[in-house]
Amino acid sequence: MSENHLKALPYTEVGAFINHLKAQEGLGPLALEFTILTVVRTSEALNAQVEEFDLQRGIWTIPPERMKARKEHRVPLSKRAREIANFLIENQTSNYLFPGRKDGQPLSNMAMLATIKRMGRSGDFTVHGFRSTFRDWAAEQTNYPRDVAEAALAHTIPDAVERAYRRGDLFEKRYKLMEEWANYCVTVIKKAEVIPIRQRV
Repeated sequence: MSENHLKALPYTEVGAFINHLKAQEGLGPLALEFTILTVVRTSEALNAQVEEFDLQRGIWTIPPERMKARKEHRVPLSKRAREIANFLIENQTSNYLFPGRKDGQPLSNMAMLATIKRMGRSGDFTVHGFRSTFRDWAAEQTNYPRDVAEAALAHTIPDAVERAYRRGDLFEKRYKLMEEWANYCVTVIKKAEVIPIRQRV
């Protein structure tokens, strides 16, 4: 199934959802919030290793073998994403940022789905769908070039020639984009009040 066909939460509802998510307890909610903020794939978040993080510089480097495109991916960490990573590393019990119940195993990929279910949103959207939510937000609410958003999602450049000439990863621009995304994620958008027109008697 392609990312475009996965159920996604409208970006105007992300702030309210994150606000509700922060009230949840446990590792699953933290993993979900971190995944939403970094817009990585579920497996990339759950298999994150503590040594991959440079919190002083705000960079998480995912090695090629854990990326879909088999290419190293540097993730710029927003202030909130860094807070989550720092909290977990300070209370480290495993090499995994999100340790599972079994020694040497990461958190189950069902943990985030279980969180969504506990919040009463099961079936409304998927974890992976938040990547589409981010992409829609970036396209409709920011002025960043398409390439920057695509790089944030670690999407492969389809054109082979362009891919051959592209040397950088647009990191500095992505850093600003991800901080703006994190700020948007705590902004609750109030729905406009609809006043019904009085019907004629």
